[in-house]
Amino acid sequence: MSRIAGKFAELKKRGEAALVTFITAGDPDLAATEELIPLLAESGADIVELGVPFSDPMADGPTIQLSSERALAAGTTLPKILATVKAVRARTEVPIVLMGYYNPILSYGLERFAADAAAAGVDGVLLVDLPPEEGREFKACTDRHGLDLILLLTPTSDEGRIATVARRARGFVYYVSVTGVTGVRSSVEGSVASRVAEVKGKVPVPVAVGFGISTPEQAAEIAAAADGVVVGSALVKLFEAHRGEELRRELARFVSSLKRAVCP
Repeated sequence: MSRIAGKFAELKKRGEAALVTFITAGDPDLAATEELIPLLAESGADIVELGVPFSDPMADGPTIQLSSERALAAGTTLPKILATVKAVRARTEVPIVLMGYYNPILSYGLERFAADAAAAGVDGVLLVDLPPEEGREFKACTDRHGLDLILLLTPTSDEGRIATVARRARGFVYYVSVTGVTGVRSSVEGSVASRVAEVKGKVPVPVAVGFGISTPEQAAEIAAAADGVVVGSALVKLFEAHRGEELRRELARFVSSLKRAVCP
């Protein structure tokens, strides 16, 4: 059983939803990332999504776009991210998912990436611009090396896409709560709960909901319907305003409040 599957199973026994936290690798630098991943886990994050910065992050709103720019300016590369994960593994067993875009992986080499990511201690990969119908070669690589390829569903996913994801999903399914890019929103779409219930009835793995969840209240609302809650932009915004010990303190405070909200 993968770390991701094990974590969801553990939480299910306790009647809890998973808190999935997103930060961009290398923002403000990779030394900070190495320090902050264990902090997120200690503060209540059940899974950490580590964004792989990319020059054309088409699914991301301004907050994460700027975060990618800061990380790239700091010299962040995919090999350095894998080295950071490997270093982090000496300190925490929290499941780590790399989230990003296909181009850096393709440039790295699909088989080489899957082998190196698994060796570093990565548990899963989520590529927002790789549809499952076009990702068979990459999925074969991730399967060979024991990585969970996390697949996406959206409010516009039709029955054919849901069926495809149901056949190929590992780890969990990431349900995008809105049509549009990432970013903080003032409220949760009213149809999310019913749509998540529908998806959960059709896929064999847990369903985590992301995009636009930015407060403990919103997290609690989503946790009542989903197996996991993903918070990204609201966390990344803290990197704009804080550095050093102040950033650590604000991250720990916010993540703790989110975790309390998703517990029954």
